[in-house]
Amino acid sequence: MTPTWPPAADTLLPAGPERSALVGRVMGPEGPCVVTVRGGRLIDITARVATVRDLAEYDDPAGFVRDCDGPDLGSLADIAACTPVESRRPETPRLLSPIDLQPIKAAGVTFVVSLMERVIEERCRGDATLADRVREQIAGHIGTDLAALQPGSVETARLKELLVAEGWWSQYLEVGLGPDAEIFTKSAPLASVGTATDIGVHPRSTWNNPEPEVVLLISSAGRAVGACLGNDVNLRDFEGRSALLLTAAKDNNASAAVGPFVRLFDDTFDLDTVRKLTVTLQVRGTDGFTLRAESSMAEISRDPDDLIRQLMGRHHQYPDGVVLFLGTMFAPVQDRAEPGLGFTHHIDDLVTISAPALGGLTNRVRTSDNCEPWQFGTADLFRNLARRGLL
Repeated sequence: MTPTWPPAADTLLPAGPERSALVGRVMGPEGPCVVTVRGGRLIDITARVATVRDLAEYDDPAGFVRDCDGPDLGSLADIAACTPVESRRPETPRLLSPIDLQPIKAAGVTFVVSLMERVIEERCRGDATLADRVREQIAGHIGTDLAALQPGSVETARLKELLVAEGWWSQYLEVGLGPDAEIFTKSAPLASVGTATDIGVHPRSTWNNPEPEVVLLISSAGRAVGACLGNDVNLRDFEGRSALLLTAAKDNNASAAVGPFVRLFDDTFDLDTVRKLTVTLQVRGTDGFTLRAESSMAEISRDPDDLIRQLMGRHHQYPDGVVLFLGTMFAPVQDRAEPGLGFTHHIDDLVTISAPALGGLTNRVRTSDNCEPWQFGTADLFRNLARRGLL
């Protein structure tokens, strides 16, 4: 799936969409709408369920959506074409992120490759020119075949002790090898962006990358009810200088992309399917640079159920449900310019994250100060729904 702008409608949908229960959101002339996809058309079901948050609370969200009917808002092809900021028309809806009131959380260091790269960032203090040298040093100490390691096990505890004794201490070893997962707040409710929109990197960042991930939609009871794709845009230089800069590295304007649609769990698609997904990343730059990489969810070191239990329960509640980025194994080490400098984004890069079961999420890279400002918050949503008689 080569990135194009705007993305073609057929790249947004899962393979065999007629078997998929999809839910998304659009901004229409009157305000935000909850939609489903039927025959390449977007059907407005807001009169039946005003928010995706409410939908996630149903016993059978997929069955509920299949039984819903409503106004036809237009073809997905036309709406996708009118979603980029430069292509919008007042009378045509545009795609939004498919989530609304849920806090956006993310799990870090859930793949061994990402563990090694986080240690490298820290050892480099955010300097990309040192990365290859540190990568070779780490491989010399612990090797590269770490796929069998189980976080929290006796074996990983011993490995961590050995690394610390040899002077390779890192806070990333604790969350990568220890019993407790790293789960942080990626973004606020309603702050994520959808497909065919710009994603933002901080204007002062010189070492950054996309992070292709699977994202779970989780109810307030802690039950995963669907999944979609996500781009957990990351600033390697900021986080590498200090872990205390995690918020600056992760949470900027338009830095969380989610979509294109949430595929709701049913008898054709469930959490076991998610565990077997292969996620593909493609980047195409205006400089002619291309990158393609794949991530297998089978290589995740922390099971999604374990991450959900660590995220919420009696120790932490989310009455509006939550969405959770499950982590990435993408290691952006391919040189883009000078040898040894690795990968970093250029302005106007097109980034596509795809999986056959979930479709494709395509975004264009800009600096966060040049992305469309986030101006429609929770109060705006409820005022709008009330004015339309939908509450």
